[in-house]
Amino acid sequence: MQATAGDRLLMHGRAVGQHDRAAQVLEVLGTEGAPPYRVRFEDDGHEAVVAPGPDCVKETPNQPRPNR
Repeated sequence: MQATAGDRLLMHGRAVGQHDRAAQVLEVLGTEGAPPYRVRFEDDGHEAVVAPGPDCVKETPNQPRPNR
């Protein structure tokens, strides 16, 4: 995954009953857009350093969201 500051990460819940979490990329800590990323979660404002797994989707600010 390659991301830039301002991208949005959608991390799907990994267990039954666990909700999806969205976070905004604040800073790219890896080289050339690679993880890890410093993010701020939208639901509670918590900041963390994450290395997204296969259950994560990147959305760029100008990319339209898929219909659900």
